[in-house]
Amino acid sequence: MRMVVCVKVTPKAEQVRLDPTTKTLIREGVESEINPADKNALEMALNLKDKHDGEVIVLSMGPPAFEPHLKLAVAMGADDAILLSDRAFAGADTYPTSFTLAMGIKKLGNVDIIFCGEGSSDAGTNQVPPGIAEWLGIPQITFVNKVEVVDGKVRARRTIRGGYEVVEAPLPVLLSVELGCNTPRFPDFRRKRWAEREFRLKVWNKNELGVSEEQVGLKASYTTVKELKEAKMRERKGEFIRGSPEQVTEKLLEIIKQYL
Repeated sequence: MRMVVCVKVTPKAEQVRLDPTTKTLIREGVESEINPADKNALEMALNLKDKHDGEVIVLSMGPPAFEPHLKLAVAMGADDAILLSDRAFAGADTYPTSFTLAMGIKKLGNVDIIFCGEGSSDAGTNQVPPGIAEWLGIPQITFVNKVEVVDGKVRARRTIRGGYEVVEAPLPVLLSVELGCNTPRFPDFRRKRWAEREFRLKVWNKNELGVSEEQVGLKASYTTVKELKEAKMRERKGEFIRGSPEQVTEKLLEIIKQYL
C-alpha cells in the first residue's frame, strides 16, 4: 500500500497571534508544531504500515521553515516527505489549499489511502480533507478513530453523535482522523539523527505541480479577513466563603437555594 499523510505545521495553540495589518498568522518568534490531529493521522498510517508493509509519505504545504517538522515525521517512521512551497501558495484559504495538496498527491500517483487530521488547531474549519477528496474524485470517510484494510477495502469506524458507525470504502480513499484517537509514537533516536543529518526533503513549487498563480494562494481564495476583533474575557463574580466547615456549608446552601 502507498499512503500519504497530509500535515500542517501550526503555531502552538497558546501562542497563536494575528497581525492586525495583514490579518494573517504571525509565525516569527512563535513556536510551531505538527498539527495535533495530523499526528494522530500519521500514527494511524504507520500502524497500517506495521501490519501490511507499504510506504508512508508525508505531504505539507508551507514555507521552507517547515522542514524540521517534516523531518520529525520521518523520524517517527514516515518513508519520505514532500513540501509544497512557493510564494504563489501564500495566503490560501481552504479552497486553493485543498487544490494544491490534491495536485501534489496527483503528481505522486498510485496512492491508496490519504490520511488527514480532522482539522487544524489554528483555523478549525475541517474543510481541507473533504476538499482534497473532491478534487481527486475519490470517496472519503470523516472523523475516523479506527481503521483496517480487509479484502482490498478500507473498513473504518467513525464517530457520530451518541456512538459510532462502521463504514467500508474502496481504494483509493481519503480518511480524516479524529483528534486524540490514538497516541502518536515517539521518534526513534537513531532515525531522528539520520533524518536531521542526511534526509533530503523534496520541495515542489507551482511549476512542478503544473498549476498557475490564478489557481493557488490568495488569488484563488474565496474568503478574506476584513476585520479582527478581540473577544474580551467575561467577568465572573467571585466570592470567598470563610468560617468553619459547618458555617461554609450553611452559606453554600443559602447561595444554591437562590437558583433552585
